[in-house]
Amino acid sequence: MKQRLGFTALTLMLWISVSGFTIKPKTVAQMTTEWQRAKEFTKEYLDAMPEDGMGYKPTPEIRSFAEQMLHLTAANYNFTSAATGKANPMQGKKLETMDELKTKTALTKAVMDSYDFVLDGIKSLSDAQLAENVKMGPREMSRETVFAKAFEHQTHHRGQATIYIRMKGIKPPNEKLF
Repeated sequence: MKQRLGFTALTLMLWISVSGFTIKPKTVAQMTTEWQRAKEFTKEYLDAMPEDGMGYKPTPEIRSFAEQMLHLTAANYNFTSAATGKANPMQGKKLETMDELKTKTALTKAVMDSYDFVLDGIKSLSDAQLAENVKMGPREMSRETVFAKAFEHQTHHRGQATIYIRMKGIKPPNEKLF
């Protein structure tokens, strides 16, 4: 089995090297479009969950719907601050524990504000700056990679919210890939 995997990996690397296949860096315009779509998609999730679902937990030991969204929100601020060097306006706040953010109206505003912070951060950079390395914790990576990790993170937690919505008997928003 190991030999077969090794052969498959080698074949793939050879194909990539001779085919001219490359992954091009994203531009500010592309990232802005993707993050705007993500913001709109997340808003559809927030709109879908009724007020009485904000505190809903499928099981007692996991985050509520609001806490999932506030976790996503805090990460949007943290990743963007790391990528841009801009001060995190939520630094030191534990959003998931802030009861005043767990109403539907307050939660929606908090989440949307975090996406605005991301979008403003991306727009403050040039395409060349996206390739520059920054520190994120102990790691060094390009600004583009930090934003890619942020995008992956918010997608993951929005995906978790799908189950919450379904368990409340509501059809979640349709997938929004483009």
